[in-house]
Amino acid sequence: MMKPLAVSIALATAALAHADGTVEGRIVDAASQTVYKGAVVRLEEAKREVLAEQGGRFRLPQIPAGSYTLTIRMGDKVIDSRTITVADDEVTNAAVIVNEGNNMIDEVLVVGQAAQMQRAIDRQRYSDQIVSAVNADAIGELPDANAAEALQRIPGLSIERDQGEGRFVRVRGMGADYNSVSVNGTQIPAPEAGTRSVALDVIPSNLISSLVVTKSLTPDMDANSIGGAIEIESISALDREGTFYSADVEYSHVELTDDNNPKLSLGGGTTFELGGDRRLGIAAAASYESRDFGSENTETGGAWDGDGLEEMEMRDYTINRERKGAAINIDYEHDLNNAFHLRTLYSEFSDEEQRQALVAEFLDADEETEARTAGETGAAEVARELKDRTETQKITAVTLGGEHYINDWTVEYDLGLSHAEENEPDSMDSAVFTADVDSIGFNGSRKPILFGDELYDASNFELDEIERVKSKTTDDLNVFSIDITRDLMIADYPALIKFGGKTSSRKKEMDVDIRKYEADDVSMSDYVDGNADYSLGKFGPALSKSKVRGLMNALASDAAAEATAVEEGLEDSFIEDYTIEEDINAAYLMGKIELDQLQLIGGFRHEATKQKSKGYELSNGDLSRINFTNDYSHTLPALLAKYELDADTQVRAAWTNSVVRPTFEMIRPNVVIDGDELEAGNPNLKALESSNIDLGIEHFMGNAGTISAFAFYKSIDNFAYETDVYNDAYYNALAGEDSTTTTTYHNGESATVKGLELAYSQQFDMLPAPFNGLLLAANVTFVDSKARISNQDDEGTVERTISLPKQSDTTGNLMVGYENDTISLRLAANYKSSYLDEVGNYEDSSEDIRQAAQTQVDFNASYKVSEQVKVRFKAANLTDEPYYMYQGSNKYNAQYETYGTTYSLGVSFNSF
Repeated sequence: MMKPLAVSIALATAALAHADGTVEGRIVDAASQTVYKGAVVRLEEAKREVLAEQGGRFRLPQIPAGSYTLTIRMGDKVIDSRTITVADDEVTNAAVIVNEGNNMIDEVLVVGQAAQMQRAIDRQRYSDQIVSAVNADAIGELPDANAAEALQRIPGLSIERDQGEGRFVRVRGMGADYNSVSVNGTQIPAPEAGTRSVALDVIPSNLISSLVVTKSLTPDMDANSIGGAIEIESISALDREGTFYSADVEYSHVELTDDNNPKLSLGGGTTFELGGDRRLGIAAAASYESRDFGSENTETGGAWDGDGLEEMEMRDYTINRERKGAAINIDYEHDLNNAFHLRTLYSEFSDEEQRQALVAEFLDADEETEARTAGETGAAEVARELKDRTETQKITAVTLGGEHYINDWTVEYDLGLSHAEENEPDSMDSAVFTADVDSIGFNGSRKPILFGDELYDASNFELDEIERVKSKTTDDLNVFSIDITRDLMIADYPALIKFGGKTSSRKKEMDVDIRKYEADDVSMSDYVDGNADYSLGKFGPALSKSKVRGLMNALASDAAAEATAVEEGLEDSFIEDYTIEEDINAAYLMGKIELDQLQLIGGFRHEATKQKSKGYELSNGDLSRINFTNDYSHTLPALLAKYELDADTQVRAAWTNSVVRPTFEMIRPNVVIDGDELEAGNPNLKALESSNIDLGIEHFMGNAGTISAFAFYKSIDNFAYETDVYNDAYYNALAGEDSTTTTTYHNGESATVKGLELAYSQQFDMLPAPFNGLLLAANVTFVDSKARISNQDDEGTVERTISLPKQSDTTGNLMVGYENDTISLRLAANYKSSYLDEVGNYEDSSEDIRQAAQTQVDFNASYKVSEQVKVRFKAANLTDEPYYMYQGSNKYNAQYETYGTTYSLGVSFNSF
């Protein structure tokens, strides 16, 4: 398919081509042995400009013969200007070496807050798409522990936190499942079961060179993101000359738990000059962090009935999270026209958690569940629970590829192999001791706390059951892509035609093994270890991890108990297991032309998807295998425009189309039938299709200065959600009877998302010293979404309109900074308004679970001891912002959790 396409395009464009020349080269600083990656390279008379890429390389094809002024700028400062001559059909090597010999230039800002802001702005300005970026040094200027937390500073992005740490990234109101993540061009699979979204707390921020979020896709990009495509770029040795190395040591203190934690990262590389233009670069980085911390929680899960509460629990977490990461990257430049690369990334995230829980279900005189008001006492069934599990997530990605310039043609190709897994080898998922008590109650509705003397006597509680879980999820993704570009001139205007293809093969597997153990007359008093340290209220005795595990192992060694455990765990074990294979083959064609101040990009992408899924059907105790296949395809057109109103102002517009496959949780084929009730995945779900419109204006001013506004609109077909289906013919046939009620996933009517992004940044270098070191950056995004959902039961169908889950109406960032030659200060606030987390009632919103608005404030200060050594202080969550979920009204708790402030002190050393 691809060969005839390439031949036909070559024949069609050959007649349009002129025998023009090409300008290419590298920009190197002889004094600092660095390259000027991200510098703006401009041919003044031709009005052509490009950003220097990896290794400081730049290339400007299709330049008519003549004499030109070549200028190199970093920010608003010209660092080099020279005259070059371009000849027809020849390559002009315009290598630029600055700070050589006696030709020293004034200091150029290449490090620090303002420099990184400027590089991100330039990347945004000269991109073909609508993008936002964060560079490595900017990531280090705030206490961001991982890639997710670094991304929250970008306009239109917000994050979902787990135990106070950033985990999943939302783009323009779209949850993590609607956005794609790739590392060095290779899409990353998800280690967690059921989801496509990558939890970015797996990737330490120290391994990152830059983060780029593309919000308007071009046809040469994967179409699998509605919100945005997140690209993580790691380090390259070609971005420096010779040998370089760095080290960073940090020690942090967690205020809530009084824990102290180490963090270490190392990086370095070297470049070998092999003669001629041949260069070999080898770079490596490694990172290690061990973090002991915890959280305190009180939650109801949305069990309110008016002012009455049916059940609640208090939780105390003790957590250790360990992150290990490494990257080795090899780049070989045979010459300026031929380059090869090998990119590798390994990341391991271990989460060890112990959770003490005190759970109460309030009862009436007939021992039926009842709603109890605050301060009222009465009977209840109470449980004390212990969860002890260690979960390890790993991601490995390898990308091998090359780039070749052959006259007016460019050929790029990549082979990507990636693997993700989540392993839970032996989890005590819950050890439950229960008691029936006569008189307990709770105080408060926002932070309800249980009270009653019977709660605190361990001898009142006896063993109910212990559940043991072993699980493993794997996600393998293999990808090959090829992209071919033909540069040409059309009526004296530079243009290109680009085409290519991509094939990907993915396999997601989930395997769960569950055992349940029970024993009579086992008192909790023999398995406690003091009282829980819980500042929200009185908690009472804490279960001992070692003693309860000893009990579990003793029960497991009993043959009769183990046989019973296997039988009791049969349903949960098999019904969670599935295998889904997904192949996607894609081809695209696009063109680009620059018409004076106007740039146009148009084309289309075609993606064909083939899915095979295997799972289990459990029908009233009978187990059988089940298989499904689902094939579909999409053709996705795109048109993007960029128009320069003047030298510093440009307007962008885009119409793009994208497609996102439903999550694996939704399409797994597993079915559970219990009488006339069913629970089932839906492997025949349609993919979500989105038509996207973007319109915006950007104005650039001075160093690190920009102001922009972007409006966007998304129309999404086949929006998928969980619902009940009543008396459906297909599910009736599965159950073997009529009038079944099935909980499954369903494609709904169209959903819409519309919003506005506003952003501003400025370095006030126009002010007199010392105020010229002030910096300000702010952004805010307003989003409104609507989706229609329905639910069926034997009384009919109910419908309502909701906002998309996880979508905040308002998100924003405010950063105030200051820097000079030795000191750097940065205070940042991140805000997100409340959002819908879970639909509680399909008839109205009174039972919906929402997350409350959050504002987190962080601070960073650094002092440069010497050119190589920097001391740094960070404070995360200065205001001790809690995580708060509520039911219907902010008054009624669904979950309240607090984490405290974390302080850290670090020292970094750089050889450059």
